[in-house]
Amino acid sequence: MIASALDSAQRRAVDAPFDTGLAIGGGPATGKTTALLARVERARALGYATPLVAGVDEPFSARLHDLAQEVLREWGIALRIVDDVEAEMLFEEAAVPLLAMESDLIELQIDPEVPGLRSPERFLESAFRLARKLTEALIGPDEFLERSLSGATEFYANPPNFAQPGLVTATKSEHRASLAVSAQELQRQYRREIDLAKLLAQLFRAYSRLLFERGCAAGRDAVAQAVERLAGDPRAAQRVKDRYGIVFLDDAQEMTAGQASLLRALFGERMRGVTVVGDAGEAATRVELVQSFRPRPRIEVRRPATQLDEARAIATHVAALLQTAETSRVAVVLRSVASPAIYEEALLDRGIHVRIGGDYNVFADRRAHDALALLWNICDPYRHDWLLRTLEGHAMALSDASLAVLCGEPSDKQTVLFEEETAAQATGGHRRDPDRDVRLGRNVLCGDCDAKLSAVARERVQRFRAMRERWIAAQDDCDFETFVRRVWQEGLAREGAPGSARAAAQQRTLYALLGHMEAYRTAHPHAGLGEVLADTERRGESELESCEPAEGDGVLLINVACARGLRFDHVAIANVRPGAFPRWYAPDAFLFSPILGMIPKDNVGDATTARTAKFTYYLHRVKAAERYYRRERKLFEYALSRAERSLLVTASSKATRGISAPEFLEELR
Repeated sequence: MIASALDSAQRRAVDAPFDTGLAIGGGPATGKTTALLARVERARALGYATPLVAGVDEPFSARLHDLAQEVLREWGIALRIVDDVEAEMLFEEAAVPLLAMESDLIELQIDPEVPGLRSPERFLESAFRLARKLTEALIGPDEFLERSLSGATEFYANPPNFAQPGLVTATKSEHRASLAVSAQELQRQYRREIDLAKLLAQLFRAYSRLLFERGCAAGRDAVAQAVERLAGDPRAAQRVKDRYGIVFLDDAQEMTAGQASLLRALFGERMRGVTVVGDAGEAATRVELVQSFRPRPRIEVRRPATQLDEARAIATHVAALLQTAETSRVAVVLRSVASPAIYEEALLDRGIHVRIGGDYNVFADRRAHDALALLWNICDPYRHDWLLRTLEGHAMALSDASLAVLCGEPSDKQTVLFEEETAAQATGGHRRDPDRDVRLGRNVLCGDCDAKLSAVARERVQRFRAMRERWIAAQDDCDFETFVRRVWQEGLAREGAPGSARAAAQQRTLYALLGHMEAYRTAHPHAGLGEVLADTERRGESELESCEPAEGDGVLLINVACARGLRFDHVAIANVRPGAFPRWYAPDAFLFSPILGMIPKDNVGDATTARTAKFTYYLHRVKAAERYYRRERKLFEYALSRAERSLLVTASSKATRGISAPEFLEELR
């Protein structure tokens, strides 16, 4: 029984009535999750058969998104929940007519020279991040535009004193010129800001329409729709509430305004029957846990000269730990595992099995690229980037000389006797090569250059050609999963000996990749191989992709967010240097304030400075960088609290003075 070893504060949390809202707070390692689980245990003993429990075995946000789907089904609305990567793709699709300057922009009378549009890709990334935040705060396009217009009017009608000493001193020298603005310049910036707000509002509306037409939504969009529906139908709220009776949410520190509103819509303003670990908003009762139940780990700090030296030092340290510790009790934690290759390779070199989780993009992994290349070779052999990857990969290993031959013309090519004059003139006297885009693929498929290859290279190319023909024939003879497995089994080079850490890492990557492709085909039953591959290619370029660690044995290589709620005997926190942990503070192309409205970063048009005056003023007013680095420090402290016995903190290169960003590692010395 969990309840047998609780302190007095935990006991108060467990024994609190279930008909009231309860928030369990406290620092890391104070037993919040233990108290929550004991409270769940007590609820089931009292007859609450199906309480809603989230955040223990799965992220609480995912469970609340499922709850929003249940609510919407009360009105017969069935939505397919998409992840952030697919949502971003839909957002970009909705933006195509607007960015093409079609009729919508003309009707809005928007000057196309608005902040951010000089870089459309960056503009869309910033706009999508803003759309996510607005939806999480339950701010729709109309309210966004209204607040933007009123905020702009208020700010520019009564501008602050841009010459105040505190503002000038706190602003970097390269941005101080943005504060020297005339009334005419402020009026020009005001007009640009209004145009930006109108464009973004129109884009958000187009995105919402597209989601409705496709019958899908991101989790936050489903929550917003559910809150709107519940506001007008209390009986539906009661029906959903009666299915569970009470709710338990762990690790709810990042609960959004929309998620909190969903709980209030179901359980009342005081959230009766809801127990959360974290901030519960209007919870009637709050119990703060202060006693730490975890022994203070032994801390070691290292700063090797290079990142490669750092990765090898961590691998050596982990190998020594595994002499006595179980792999499941050891973890390597980074701020981000978007690019974990150097640390994974160092661990694999020592024969250590690794499982990666967090903001890791499996579609950008080199092993995934090798596997996807074979499928692209079947689908489109004239995608020469993928074909070259196969030809120079470990399975075929063609030399540069052989690749040059395959990229050249066959020796018996017929000479062109006449050249179109217009083509020669269009290229400055040099006729464009009409076969450039197909030559490599044609030579590999047809064998026009086989005679010019060495015997070894010719045998490999002919073997690949024969395999590809068999794969094409097999497409219609078996299901998708069997087909993909066959291609990879015959065409991929195995990494490492059977049973080795490298072999296991390759298998985990392939299983994850195949699982994603199968999930896409389930959501899009009529999708062909080309559509599946196009989806993987788009996902490989996204910064929003993430994954859970694979099942099985292995040291976890995870980011801080993925470590929430986990505890280990031994932890190594890597790459603790400014720019990596903490990340640099880099504000978006435009920000939004409910009071001040839109705050564009870039100055455009006839501007004489790179930044707008409002942006410089706002960063100083809200102390944006300081707030950002406080959040980064909390993440670092949370990472430190994951270790129970030993803790290694590492960074590479020389320490900075900690002016632009704090030096967390040096603060531990």
